[in-house]
Amino acid sequence: MVRTQLMEINGQISLGGEELIEKATSLPGAKIWIDVELTDKQAVQQFLIEQGCHPLAIADALRDRHPPKIELFDSHIFILYRGVLAIENDLDIEHLQLAFFISDNKLITVRHGHSKGVEKVWAMDNSLLIDSPLHVALKVMHTSAGIYLEQILQFENKLSDLEDAFLQRGNDQMMAELVSYRSRLVKLRRIFSYHCGISDSLHTEQGVRSALITEAHIHEIIDVKDRFERLYTLVQMHYELCGDLLDGYLSISSHQLNVTMRVLTVITAIFVPLSFLAGLYGMNFEMMPELKWKYGYFILLGVMAVVAVGLLSFFKRRRWM
Repeated sequence: MVRTQLMEINGQISLGGEELIEKATSLPGAKIWIDVELTDKQAVQQFLIEQGCHPLAIADALRDRHPPKIELFDSHIFILYRGVLAIENDLDIEHLQLAFFISDNKLITVRHGHSKGVEKVWAMDNSLLIDSPLHVALKVMHTSAGIYLEQILQFENKLSDLEDAFLQRGNDQMMAELVSYRSRLVKLRRIFSYHCGISDSLHTEQGVRSALITEAHIHEIIDVKDRFERLYTLVQMHYELCGDLLDGYLSISSHQLNVTMRVLTVITAIFVPLSFLAGLYGMNFEMMPELKWKYGYFILLGVMAVVAVGLLSFFKRRRWM
């Protein structure tokens, strides 16, 4: 599916399909945004070739999965971005691959599904397109990063509540939930790391390798760069907090286990000599003088009580209990 948005030099916007592509070539100063949803790879590949896109960039854009990247060619900039397809609760975000082919008068976006960032920008009054297609691409990335940021800030409140509950009454279910969050945060951290690399390249390579990046783009590039860096920092902070909570819970559990084992060890240590005495006088030997004593039973109980009390006192002095 191909849809287009044509901006004429007088500011008039036209929406349509492939018919506007040919019209754009005949209008001086016109700029066009071509949005392509990847449904038929062969047809999209042929279409991108006809639009003059680089074959290596086309191959990367058509792959089902590829890390985000940026490449600067003589006639256009190629950006492979990880957008938002769907959002569930608690950072359960479904991503999609989004490719940008940016030239001086044309922006081509190739989507592997429904992109929330693209849809938001498409619905805007896009005066940015008349400035340059790169402005629109930066706006899509900025908007998509805003969707990520909104979800992460919501998760921050959820994590704060979970932290309070975890410290008061932590359990294995909460620990499993934290482990799940850490896994999602690792994925987001990897994606934002790639995105920070894209914005760094746009910032550092401007004016050096691409004539498409001018001083007019610097503010937007820095804005996008700052947002990606904030996302990366927040995700890293939440990841470390989840790790600290897990480590704290395991430490507390280990301490509680040690206390329990210490009590059991003390009990065992007290009853070992008592069991020895009981076993000794429980043997069925005929010649045991103590068995004939009138008060032998009470004497043995007294000895056992003294041994038990003595061991308890010893353990308390050593602070073992």
